[in-house]
Amino acid sequence: MRFLIYVLVGIGIAANGLGAFSLLRFPDVYTRLHGATKCTTFGSIFTTLGVIVYGFARGGPAYQTLAVHALIALVALLITNPTGSHAIARAAYRSGVKPKGAVVDRLEERR
Repeated sequence: MRFLIYVLVGIGIAANGLGAFSLLRFPDVYTRLHGATKCTTFGSIFTTLGVIVYGFARGGPAYQTLAVHALIALVALLITNPTGSHAIARAAYRSGVKPKGAVVDRLEERR
């Protein structure tokens, strides 16, 4: 059981690290936002799953409460992370920030 927890947390840490790296490496706000949101959501899922497995494996009411709270936090994260990144991307687009490179801009075509 301990090995499973280490694997889940390790995958989560690696994915969150890739999300931080994407902020430094990608060229514009849209690709940075995409990389950071996808990686941190994926990383947070695995890290939280590690906490949930730990809580239920450890047993006892305090650890089971920890696991349930982590599950609730995971649901909240899965709702708010994509919603927040969409709001940031929309605000960037409306403020006139253009993507770098050759992209198809369907919103610009509608105007």
